[in-house]
Amino acid sequence: MQTSELIGFGAAFLSTASFVPQVWLTFRTRDVSGISLGMYSVFTLGVALWLVYGLSLAAWPVVAANAITLALAVSILVMKLRYGSRPAR
Repeated sequence: MQTSELIGFGAAFLSTASFVPQVWLTFRTRDVSGISLGMYSVFTLGVALWLVYGLSLAAWPVVAANAITLALAVSILVMKLRYGSRPAR
């Protein structure tokens, strides 16, 4: 594996891992009041497009990071839609 790929996987891991605390906190508290529906909708679409881009180039760090980030972003978006109309507990 080339150094550039190692750097790519490292960046992908750190960028993707940064979403885990938000997903966990949102799942645990069901408090979505501080989450923007518009921002997460646009962000999720952007991540999906990055995933398609990575697949088209066979850029595996881009594919890996965006596949996982897409799953995390979709989960936050679903929780925002599901819990957004309820008061936080």
